[in-house]
Amino acid sequence: MNPLHSIVVGPRWLRIGLCAGLALAALGAAPRAEAARVKDVAALYGARDNMLIGYGLVTGLNRTGDTLQNRASIRALVNRLQGMGFTVTPQEVMARNVAVVMVTARLPPHARSGHQIDVEVSSTGDATSLEGGVLQFTPLTAPDGEVYATAQGPMVIGGFNAQQAGTTARKNFPNVGRIPQGAIVEKENPNRMILDKQSELEWIIREPDFTTALRMADAINDAFDEDLARARDGGTVVVKVPSRYLSRQVEMIAEVEAVDLQPDALARVVVNERTGTVVMGAQVRISPVAVAHGGLSIQVAQENGVSQPNPFGRGTTTTTQNSQVEATEESGKLVLVQGATVDELVTALNAIGVKPRDLIQILLTIRAAGALQAEVEVL
Repeated sequence: MNPLHSIVVGPRWLRIGLCAGLALAALGAAPRAEAARVKDVAALYGARDNMLIGYGLVTGLNRTGDTLQNRASIRALVNRLQGMGFTVTPQEVMARNVAVVMVTARLPPHARSGHQIDVEVSSTGDATSLEGGVLQFTPLTAPDGEVYATAQGPMVIGGFNAQQAGTTARKNFPNVGRIPQGAIVEKENPNRMILDKQSELEWIIREPDFTTALRMADAINDAFDEDLARARDGGTVVVKVPSRYLSRQVEMIAEVEAVDLQPDALARVVVNERTGTVVMGAQVRISPVAVAHGGLSIQVAQENGVSQPNPFGRGTTTTTQNSQVEATEESGKLVLVQGATVDELVTALNAIGVKPRDLIQILLTIRAAGALQAEVEVL
């Protein structure tokens, strides 16, 4: 008989104790809500994407391509046709179904020859829409001038542009398209990391911070129960590959990426006055400060009147202007805010009827007074 089964079917108090113990163990093993994985806050050094770009043609457009005034499209089409053995001059091309485009893509760090990647296509001429177009064969090069991928295929636009009798209807941006898996990798990244030869692995923290780097190193050492990781600086954590992982670096990387840690961040307030948006981090604190808020609203209205003479009387009709000025001052309240967290700050400011746009000015004023211990970023 299974010993675990014998425990479960035992006395009721024993079953309750076992269930409670398993529940506590599950709670203890579960990561905290604010915890993040290593792969969410850091990336392996050397494992980075590379940008690719190309210059190509889109054909098959319904008279929405580049106009005849755009000579670059005509020359590009003529050069492409001549390269295929077709003799034609720019004066003989009168098509509106061709557009010159730029093609961009990102080469993944571990892409091999034959892998397919997505490409984005954008018009560079005066085409009105790329809807229904097909990208012709386009080599994609890197900054070193080498061709690493080739792109071709029909595009997905996600919008349209229709015109009829002076009426125009447009949805989204029809001059930009995307080809899912539209490029084939022809050449591997020459800077591709060879993991089998790595005795140390470096992780780059996306938001450099000394506290986060130290916590990350401690979390990795605790997970492996061995002193393997050290924080080189605020943006880099170096992990030594133990002997048992020398031929299994990929397995070790996967285990390191799954380690949970609690990242730290600066106290920051982000404001966008154009949209009236205010976002405050949980670390924002307010020193003792008194806030008074009131508003003065002035409205000037002008009315035009007409003065006419009496019937059969002498005189002329004149126009008069009557102006009315109204001033309204809102009643302000004085609120004392001290040692407040984000919730307490919002509650206190809501108590005096602060609107989002007024909140932005209040926060900037509190910071100017030296009472806001946070970085204010204006978008």
